[in-house]
Amino acid sequence: MKKHLSIVALVLALGGMSVSAQALKVGTVDMKKVFEGYYKTKDAEAKITDARNAAKQELDARMEAYNKVITEAKKLNEEIDKPELSKENKEQKSKARDEKVGELKAMERDIAEFRATREKQLQEQQVLMRGGIVEEINKVVAEKVKSDNYHVVLDKSGPSLNGVPLVLFAKDEFDFTSDVLAALNKSKGKEDAAPSKPAEAAPGKKK
Repeated sequence: MKKHLSIVALVLALGGMSVSAQALKVGTVDMKKVFEGYYKTKDAEAKITDARNAAKQELDARMEAYNKVITEAKKLNEEIDKPELSKENKEQKSKARDEKVGELKAMERDIAEFRATREKQLQEQQVLMRGGIVEEINKVVAEKVKSDNYHVVLDKSGPSLNGVPLVLFAKDEFDFTSDVLAALNKSKGKEDAAPSKPAEAAPGKKK
């Protein structure tokens, strides 16, 4: 998970009350491990990969058409250079060649625009999917904080801006990464396995 997604899940559940150092309950979560282990992350990455492959196929089709026009323009150039070609035919082929050149310039603009647009769309789709997943993870962490009465929860997966780990040391019993993953993945397969509604009888037909 990228640094901007390796967030510190810092949750203060003080409820307006002061908490002594002895009563402070601290937990840690490896957000990177949770993000990578969540089944929806794999699904999202598969969708992004499919979208990239589809975009590549579209680009390849455009490039194939572009190269075909280049071949046609080169052939016209070769014919124009033939000394036996009449003046009239040379003018006709020159005009056709110029039209091909104009067509190539338009295709170049189309290809450049297609690349920029698709890349922007893919990046936006990726950010949206990752943002939704992180939001779901944070929700589960918040529920765990509430149910187990944690005061502070730290992400132990990534370094700080200074390159130093955010959590220098924490006992294993403080970590509830596996609990978060279990809660997130418990619905895996259940969404697709939801029973469909029975088809309604057609109007006018008796059951």
